[in-house]
Amino acid sequence: MRASLIQLAVSDAEPPAERRARAASLVRAQHGCDLVVLPELWPLGGFAYDLWSEGAETLDGPTSDAMAAAARSAGVWLHAGSIVERDPDGPIYNTSLLFAPDGELVHTYRKIHRFGFDSGEAVVMGAGQEIVTAATDFGTLGLATCYDLRFPELFRALLDAGAQLLVVPAAWPERRREHWTLLARARAVEEQAYVLACNTAGTHGGVEQAGHSIVVDPWGRVLAEAGAGEQVLTVEFDPAEVAKARAEFPVLRDRLLGIPAPVQR
Repeated sequence: MRASLIQLAVSDAEPPAERRARAASLVRAQHGCDLVVLPELWPLGGFAYDLWSEGAETLDGPTSDAMAAAARSAGVWLHAGSIVERDPDGPIYNTSLLFAPDGELVHTYRKIHRFGFDSGEAVVMGAGQEIVTAATDFGTLGLATCYDLRFPELFRALLDAGAQLLVVPAAWPERRREHWTLLARARAVEEQAYVLACNTAGTHGGVEQAGHSIVVDPWGRVLAEAGAGEQVLTVEFDPAEVAKARAEFPVLRDRLLGIPAPVQR
């Protein structure tokens, strides 16, 4: 399969509507790919807390409309990163959007682990509750977002739900870039799965972003890694390598803790 990670530059100077149009153009240019991925909270900025409440949108809002049209035009599976979702009956959420090649919004994932400790996302956003996987033509995707990468139990749950490719949009800061690449490789090795981790570039909310989007194979090998600035990282790989790795090195069958209970029939 062929995947493109769009490492979009996000700045406070660019209006969200302009960035939305630019992102849609970049997605349309990926015609011929199987999967395209955008970063976390790119319409407003992952650290632009002061914009979130006013700029929050529903699942049928302008970002969803633009991304649906772009996915349909390019004929690709599109993980459109995440938006600040306005739940009419609840708080705002950090919500990822997955579109099929026909432009249908087929899955959403509300980020479970909120970053910020006692400020920012951890305070103003609600926490997701559901593990989300998505069956595609090239394998089952497991959805996670940014800070989730630090919680291996989530990825083990995604594994148990059938995930073979782990897709992680992020707004990860430059000051912790070494953690970003280390954890992406660790999750790939642990779950014997591909990790496609798409980060933002630029600076927003006064926080410099790390860039360095990365694709890691089930053996922990880095297949491709971006630099610091905006770019499209494209890589080709064989999803069948997941089953091959799990068969050649069957570490997962030796699990003793946290194994799902057998289904009673």
